[in-house]
Amino acid sequence: MNPRNFWELLREKYSELTRSGRLVADYLTQHAEQAQYLSISALGAACGVAEATIFRFCRSLGFDGYNEMKIALAQANAMPNAEDAYCILPDTDTATLCKQAGAVSVDAINGTLGVLDPAAVDEAAALLEQARQVFCFGQGGSQILANDIWARFAVMSNKFRTAGGSHMQTRATSLMGTEDVVLFVSYSGAARDMMETLRLAKENGARVILLTHYADAPGNALADVVLLCGAKDSPLDSSSIAAKIAVLFAAEVLVLRYSLNNQETAQEAHERTSRALESKRL
Repeated sequence: MNPRNFWELLREKYSELTRSGRLVADYLTQHAEQAQYLSISALGAACGVAEATIFRFCRSLGFDGYNEMKIALAQANAMPNAEDAYCILPDTDTATLCKQAGAVSVDAINGTLGVLDPAAVDEAAALLEQARQVFCFGQGGSQILANDIWARFAVMSNKFRTAGGSHMQTRATSLMGTEDVVLFVSYSGAARDMMETLRLAKENGARVILLTHYADAPGNALADVVLLCGAKDSPLDSSSIAAKIAVLFAAEVLVLRYSLNNQETAQEAHERTSRALESKRL
């Protein structure tokens, strides 16, 4: 669909919508920018309707589902606006790009500071301390972030592990027990493979820490602790650096809390790993 036609389509179909469908249409019209970042449950709550109503609304506009509608909305919102401080126009110079990228990164950190619950960080750190093994998992780009988080913890203890791909994660999860912990990274908190992995982890008695953006994500129901990050990830840019910065910032707070809770052992581990790596440096 041509992004310029999204609002035309909405106006064309408006009279055919149900009363609840018009509530959704009105909300999108009045909150277009914010709406493109909402999960289907969050949009339903904002409009005062059920998720099924949102889905029917999308189908009535000709979309296969909610994600396709969000992408069309984001495309319509992405039309250049010279008054937008973060808008990248074709003639934007590199110095301005640097400033804009810096501002977006700072916003990602500040947004995370606003939603990350210190009590949840303390609870997550306690689970990590008590665990026999901690598996850092993710899917797709989130697995890369999970590997980065694992690498941060791995200099303090070899009980931190990772596994690539959903099949390997399923194998690892099938052997977990009550003393194991899964630290799962998922910006959406709604990936199908993630849900299967977390269900299996819970069935085997493992504890789950979920690092996500959405407070109402489906995966939250399977987590013992939820750590929220604040950056908004546009449907048109689902692997933005800003979202990665937000995730890694929240993870860094957890790393620091764990390290401070285990100062002596963490310090000794840092020294040992540093000495071991010295011979590999030129």
